[in-house]
Amino acid sequence: MSFSGIVAKMADEVKHDIKKIVLPESEDIRVLKAAKIVAEQNLAKIVLIGNENQIEAKCKEEGVVLPESIEIIDNMTYSKRDEYDNLLYELRKAKGITLEDAKKMNDDKVYFATMMVKNHDADGLVSGAIHSTANTLRPALQIIKAAEGVKSVSSFFLMETPKKELGKDGVMLFADCGLIEFPTVEQLVDITIESAASYKALTGYDPKVALLSYSTKGSAKNEAIDKLNEVLKILHEKKLDFEVDGELQLDAAIIPEVAKLKAPESTVAGKANVLIFPNLEAGNIGYKMAQRFGDTLAIGPVTQGLKSPVNDLSRGSSVDDIVGTIIVTCMQAR
Repeated sequence: MSFSGIVAKMADEVKHDIKKIVLPESEDIRVLKAAKIVAEQNLAKIVLIGNENQIEAKCKEEGVVLPESIEIIDNMTYSKRDEYDNLLYELRKAKGITLEDAKKMNDDKVYFATMMVKNHDADGLVSGAIHSTANTLRPALQIIKAAEGVKSVSSFFLMETPKKELGKDGVMLFADCGLIEFPTVEQLVDITIESAASYKALTGYDPKVALLSYSTKGSAKNEAIDKLNEVLKILHEKKLDFEVDGELQLDAAIIPEVAKLKAPESTVAGKANVLIFPNLEAGNIGYKMAQRFGDTLAIGPVTQGLKSPVNDLSRGSSVDDIVGTIIVTCMQAR
């Protein structure tokens, strides 16, 4: 598999600091094929969770030969299983779970993989090819939890359009398109700060953040726009290391000619590379339109704000999608 654009840039980066990524969905052939690619190209150390005989049988059936560097751990017999069971019990006993409950939870490969990350036996986790978002992220939110100072874990898509004049060399970030349905003012502040940090960490580019609306700089007035103005006020009161502005319509945010007409005083308008949507509905529609109508690569949803990276795949993910998500997870784990 060959990479191009931002994925190639990230793939080169992760080779200099190899991370261990755990994949709990070893029964899915797409995951096994992605694991093979990642291991062969030395992008990450891969751990598959499952029964070795069953994994070998699946690979033989599909004609996949896994590199010897891939580690296979059976969560039912692993030497650290008791340690994980006891740790999970200690972490969740205040919520009413017993040691027996913890043992049953670790029978689930996603919970077990999450415990590997929690115990620093892996640097990150990728799941979701056959599990729902809830089944992938619930263990992470319960066990790994939000990073210090982050109140709301959110998500984003890393987007790359062939139109290099947009964003920074065609690379943009859209948030939140996958987790928080109706973000509050405080949540939008968190999403904005986390998204700017994610864009910088993944791309190396300086973020220019636009708070999106159907209005630009007071061209309409209602509670939704008042809300964005409150978000902007709070952000401007913080000591931020990135530029942010709003409220901006999409065209005013990314097209310089439109920005000159609608927001001539803005240092972000016309140059935005991080787009913050007012709610999940707008964000999800927006990224899918860019992906389907604009021939734009969409990597995600990528989770941000956790202490350690756990990322959720779409159940329709291709092998390439899974490889891309593993690469992003390695970047986040640096």
